[in-house]
Amino acid sequence: MRCRHCSAPLEHSFVDLGHAPPSNAYLTQDDLRRPETTYPLRVLVCTECWLVQTQDFTRADELFNAEYAYFSSTSKGWLAHARRYCEDMRSRLSLDGRSFVIEVASNDGYLLRNFVEWGIPCLGIEPTASTAAAAEALGVPVLREFFGEALGARLRQEGRRADLIAGNNVYAHVPDINDFTRGLKEALKPGGTITLEFPHLLNLVRLGQFDTIYHEHFSYLSLGTVRRIFEAAGLRVFDVEQLPTHGGSLRVFGCHADDRRPTTAAVRDVLAREREGGLQELSTFLSFQQRAERIKLDFLSFLLEQKRAGKRVAAYGAAAKGNTLLNFCGVRPDLLPLVADAAPAKQGKFMPGSHIPIVAPSQLRAERPDFLVILPWNIADEVREQCRDLAEAGTRFVTAVPCLEVR
Repeated sequence: MRCRHCSAPLEHSFVDLGHAPPSNAYLTQDDLRRPETTYPLRVLVCTECWLVQTQDFTRADELFNAEYAYFSSTSKGWLAHARRYCEDMRSRLSLDGRSFVIEVASNDGYLLRNFVEWGIPCLGIEPTASTAAAAEALGVPVLREFFGEALGARLRQEGRRADLIAGNNVYAHVPDINDFTRGLKEALKPGGTITLEFPHLLNLVRLGQFDTIYHEHFSYLSLGTVRRIFEAAGLRVFDVEQLPTHGGSLRVFGCHADDRRPTTAAVRDVLAREREGGLQELSTFLSFQQRAERIKLDFLSFLLEQKRAGKRVAAYGAAAKGNTLLNFCGVRPDLLPLVADAAPAKQGKFMPGSHIPIVAPSQLRAERPDFLVILPWNIADEVREQCRDLAEAGTRFVTAVPCLEVR
């Protein structure tokens, strides 16, 4: 395999998490009687451009299909985050009824609904039918296609270039990151702005966040690598913000290469932090496997200890990162009998690989578990607040990443 950006040979493994099914391929009762397809989940690092990337085994259309069950609006915290972003962009870019906003991977309309409310013309691009339908029900216009250079060129030819192109947690999901980036350039007006949010590789490495690795994430991104990819497409990163979302993310601001806006000091600061964090040193990546295995052993030891003691353990959040953790650790319903999730699309189904049943959060009140494992640890505070009545009844909350913590 060669690097998806620079085509250099890939010779070094970052982490090998064994075999797993796609993390959002939730199962029905009938599916449990059929063979389940799994793929190797191995991540490699390019020592030329330092793009960290999954080994090629799956295609995007196999992962993001009509049954895709991730709905952004399920999290109130994420809705609030999107609202703040939209308010900031409306003010910062002076967006109004004459502007045009595109969101790539618009999901269920969680973000563009704000621009619809304000009368700012917008367009969502979303290939998964289930989430696109939810967005359209909110009045968000949606193109049900994968985004890339061809679609960007078509939008330009149709006179639909954007003042703002937003992409939240999509940049890591595209198998051809060069084609996607060229599409951004095609669809961007002169003087327009691109914003992309993605989990910061520096935090993944520093905090051992191996559970953010799954097949749907083709790339694990640093600012240094993103800047290089932008430059190859005729774009420039001119600003960056550090965000607390998803365990620590970056929001990069991009423009055409000849845009007159200066590059901010924030870009230089983050690049310096990445160099200090060893993101351009092979030894940083080669030591990661041991950290993932230590987290695995600690979590399994906890579950086995509670099983022997006769304690009731449940989980909250049928999230992709939870599926990575459970499958890497080999956890099955005998150690973790149920996972509660607020998304109706997931309830009544089963976690891929582990086959743990997914139930409505109300069932936790009947179960009254001694321990509740919060799988999406990035929203642990939100979950603890939602389950405050369980805590008052004696339930303790558990997170496994970056280290086992029981509260």
